[in-house]
Amino acid sequence: MNYLSVENIAKSYGERVLFKDISFGINKGQKIAFIAKNGTGKTSVLNILSGADEPDSGQVVKRKNIRTSFLSQEPDLDPTLTIEQTIFASDNAILKIIEQYEHALKNPDDEKAYQKAFEQMEVNNAWDFETLYKQILFKLKLEDLDQKVSSLSGGQKKRLALASALINKPDLLVMDEPTNHLDLEMIEWLENYFAKENLTLFMVTHDRYFLERVCNEIVELENQQLYTYKGNYSYYLEKKEARIASESASVEKAKNLFKKELDWMRRQPKARTTKSKSRIDDFYVIKEKAHQRRKEHVLQLEINMERLGSKILELHNVGKSFGEKHILEKFDYTFKKGERVGIIGKNGTGKSTFLNIITKGLTPDTGKVVVGETVKFGYYTQNGIDIKSEQKVIDVIRAFGDYIPLKKGRQISAAQLLERFLFDRKKQYDFVEKLSGGERKRLYLCTILIQNPNFLILDEPTNDLDIVTLNVLEEFLLDFPGCIIVVSHDRYFMDKIVDHLFVFRGNATIEDFPGNYSDFRTYEESAVPEEKVAKKEKKDWKKDDSSRLSYNEQKEHKRLEKEINNLEFEKKAIEALFSEGKVEDINEQSQKLQEIMNLIEQKTERWFELSAKLEE
Repeated sequence: MNYLSVENIAKSYGERVLFKDISFGINKGQKIAFIAKNGTGKTSVLNILSGADEPDSGQVVKRKNIRTSFLSQEPDLDPTLTIEQTIFASDNAILKIIEQYEHALKNPDDEKAYQKAFEQMEVNNAWDFETLYKQILFKLKLEDLDQKVSSLSGGQKKRLALASALINKPDLLVMDEPTNHLDLEMIEWLENYFAKENLTLFMVTHDRYFLERVCNEIVELENQQLYTYKGNYSYYLEKKEARIASESASVEKAKNLFKKELDWMRRQPKARTTKSKSRIDDFYVIKEKAHQRRKEHVLQLEINMERLGSKILELHNVGKSFGEKHILEKFDYTFKKGERVGIIGKNGTGKSTFLNIITKGLTPDTGKVVVGETVKFGYYTQNGIDIKSEQKVIDVIRAFGDYIPLKKGRQISAAQLLERFLFDRKKQYDFVEKLSGGERKRLYLCTILIQNPNFLILDEPTNDLDIVTLNVLEEFLLDFPGCIIVVSHDRYFMDKIVDHLFVFRGNATIEDFPGNYSDFRTYEESAVPEEKVAKKEKKDWKKDDSSRLSYNEQKEHKRLEKEINNLEFEKKAIEALFSEGKVEDINEQSQKLQEIMNLIEQKTERWFELSAKLEE
């Protein structure tokens, strides 16, 4: 069944033609990724699909009564609403029933209204839907349902927009970089959610593991032409390599790029689908494997950076807290030559704080950071580049340096570096203010690299970069002879670049894992935590026939589930205030927290009593 057809659309801005006469369709059940270089029209295509923009010519035809949700990079949310109100501001009929039930729960004296709402939940089988939407909010760390949209960070707003789109259960979901602002745990949950749900997707994403595991078709816009590949990312790489080879022998460089990428994909362990039979006892086995990956790389660019001395970077007994929130505590580490460290952890565990302490942007509360005299940091932050009016691309990079020295007296000029990062000679003389968001990030990277640092610190360098640029950056970093620290939620990028990980667990707990991200996931999944058993038991209880309970007991059972969930949300909200040091009246909040915990215990005990009757 065809949901949407794009027929011969075109878009230009002045003399700049983004695309013309492109056509494709979206059918039920397809999960399509849309790939294109930054600045070639990805966002324009998405805006045309969503109705936010009109093509210069051609048309988009949608099937009647198809419900579509659009997740943009900058969500347009009503700042006056709460998280819960934003979720319920939908035309989804089941959500309206749940909203009425939620309202009835808050007014327990109105028994008639509650009974009516309860019956509607039963008739429309809305219980599972309610559980799903609470699970989605929990997974995306949106647990304070009464929090106003106006008080949310940019990342929280993006996650709320994603949650709203998922909960609305659209026929077609169109998304622009859905994994941005998600931590690794959230990305993997979303990946599994899309893989198992019967949804129709059309998305722009640079997350290559996401492409590999979620998408069943890839549409690529290149040189104003559209190419379709009926498969996942590995299939796309294979077929694109073959297409490039057949088109022209003069594009050997591009052909090699995709051949390397495909070889890498084939070597990767399937960390999310392969279970280890036992825990990995010897970490040195993983470490040896990590170094072997590095040895397989053939140097193409022998950078002649300033030599690092014997002392590089040392952290001695470093501690840092913000109120009651502990980031580092008695942290010690000495960096060695050529070290490549990836940093992973949930949002808010202190990853960026750690980088700022290293670069002296923040002072630790305790301990000291010693930087060697020969160390020259290149620090790529999430802030981006300052745009000056009437400044051209080539002028921006030349302000930081004219060339990168290579061995044997060779060098890469500023213009050659820009070309390597996909700014052709014509583009180099464009005004910076005309660049797309992704192109500006690409230029910012070049300003860091042209300064010829010997210690690179990269904070989310992959955000907003297209896949081709990511390939170029990865090849550059594999050739880079100095030290590298990377914070990234791009699992593919981390796997390719780093040798070991600092895993930020929260509450000043940092583990040094001697392998890349896939190694880490394999190791983590080889254990069988007790929580999985507990969750399975709870799920089994819910499967049983509820007819063994009386009507009032059924009502109480459902109400208790709801009340326990709400109390858990309240508990987590207060605990978050304590951990962030935002508690004004500690005694009052501590007492409130204890009361909530007591109620959870009481209600859970009663819930188990009723659940036990289902097994009789």
